[in-house]
Amino acid sequence: MNQSESTKFKIAFIFFIVFLMFLILLGAFLNIVTNDRKLPNLQKTEKDIALRGSILSKNGFTISASKKLYSAEVDTRNIDPAKFELFVKLFSIFSKMDEHDVREKLKSNFGFVKITYTLDSKSARYVQQLKSEILRLRILKRYVDPVTGDSFFHALSITESGEHREFPLKSTLSPVLGFMQKNETRNYITINGRYGLEKYYNDALSGRQSTKIIGRRDVNHNIILDKESKVKARIDGLNIITSISLKVQKDIEKILDKHREKTDAKEIIASVMDSKTGEILAIASSRRYNPSHILDSDIASTSISATRYVFEPGSVLKPITFALLLKEKKVHPHDIIDTENGRYKLGNKVITDEHPYDYLSAENIIVHSSNVGMAKLAQSLDEIDFYQGLKEFGFSKKTGIDISDELGGSIPNIHQLKHSTYRATASYGYGLKANFFQLLCAFNVFNNNGVWIKPSIGSYYQQSSGNMQKIERKKGTRIIDSDIAYVMNHILRKTVTDGTGKGTDIKGLKIGGKTGTAHISIRGVYENVYNSSFFGFANDKNNRYTIGVTAIEPTTRSSLYFASLSAVPVFKDIVNVLVDEKLLVPINP
Repeated sequence: MNQSESTKFKIAFIFFIVFLMFLILLGAFLNIVTNDRKLPNLQKTEKDIALRGSILSKNGFTISASKKLYSAEVDTRNIDPAKFELFVKLFSIFSKMDEHDVREKLKSNFGFVKITYTLDSKSARYVQQLKSEILRLRILKRYVDPVTGDSFFHALSITESGEHREFPLKSTLSPVLGFMQKNETRNYITINGRYGLEKYYNDALSGRQSTKIIGRRDVNHNIILDKESKVKARIDGLNIITSISLKVQKDIEKILDKHREKTDAKEIIASVMDSKTGEILAIASSRRYNPSHILDSDIASTSISATRYVFEPGSVLKPITFALLLKEKKVHPHDIIDTENGRYKLGNKVITDEHPYDYLSAENIIVHSSNVGMAKLAQSLDEIDFYQGLKEFGFSKKTGIDISDELGGSIPNIHQLKHSTYRATASYGYGLKANFFQLLCAFNVFNNNGVWIKPSIGSYYQQSSGNMQKIERKKGTRIIDSDIAYVMNHILRKTVTDGTGKGTDIKGLKIGGKTGTAHISIRGVYENVYNSSFFGFANDKNNRYTIGVTAIEPTTRSSLYFASLSAVPVFKDIVNVLVDEKLLVPINP
């Protein structure tokens, strides 16, 4: 090869190398243009999840409220093995977790470990401070993968993990309050109400809108708020202000606990309602539980007997039947009725009285609770009027109280009420089933000038700003004329002064009511098991309250199953609480 050819070869080789480098450069450029360059994101998004609203008493005490939960996560590969126990010790101190639990969590995986997801906001702030301490002490170090040679460093991270419902009063107002169901979506815990107030007001209580901030970030990863930022304000759920008087509620719960132990009843239910407004001041049960920590033994207690337990009411239904007779002008209070000395055969059925009388005035049939007298009076009541009257008083349909999952009970149909025996037994509370609030509302008609009103616990919606809106309720419905209500009010007061409700009389107050001791049918057979009730009212010059008490299956020993010995003493103790709280003021004679 001569010199000229050699020069040409060198030029061609250099040109080839340059061209090859150009192709490599072009390929790299195209790769950069077409592929994700994994440059740091210059934009940041922050979220602040909206919280569920609180449930508060009439006086503003918290009954249930939500708080945020936070999780703490670390990559165990970044923990210096020589300082592992130091990490455990420090995290335990700052998070208030048990050292053993922290250690076991960290040993559960060689990699990312969620140490906890239930830190409250205070503990989360402490753990956030711990991050800088860990870096200062060099407890975490860069990890180099022995296989790939890749290295990384992940610091301790704290993130919002969900919402937790707190019940600071523990069992107070349970089971009516309800409890929470937890759901986990994308590692975030959400809650929904189950039963009671928590379920009924679930939509109102639930958070409306979470905060979302999108904007450019600075070198410290903080969002720069400027005109290009996008911000959605956080709107928490509404608070529910109830009509519950917390002092009255707690005092009545203590009363029920005392009497349940004495009577050995399965459960005792009691409620106080403002007769004019329908607002519930207290609704208590002796069967309560802590909604924060529901045990297996509490499961039966989560059912709300006041709305879900339907039972044959027995003699407490007699005033309702008598009011229907007055409405249809089938009886006068002073009519004299032959009560057959307490034993009356109607068809194939023999009707008996606990306390036999030869003759009673019509009103004294209620005062002395005569089944015979009531059965005879009911025969003059048309089956359609009887059926329609029971429905108008609220039986067989839900009261609409703001407690979830209410059952409506049942009444005999018109065809059944054509038969004299059905009409007779229904007149004194057998052959139909009602829940506690249906009876309370029915008796309230006699203390509210003949008007039926819907009971309610929620009074106001309250926004996080403090603004309040009244929870609207439908107006009452007139069931009987006011003059009939007046007569019934008088008869029920006479029942307390002269009849089966004597134990509730308190000087200076106008108290009336009716006892009911009802056999319980088990698989169609009436056994030696009873429910005992007393429904009535207590009034002073300015205030009127309707009060109900039902003892479910009290003991049959010592005759404690009689309403006069089980439900009546509870009623009187409740009235005394209202007097102590100045909700009732006796007039001095």
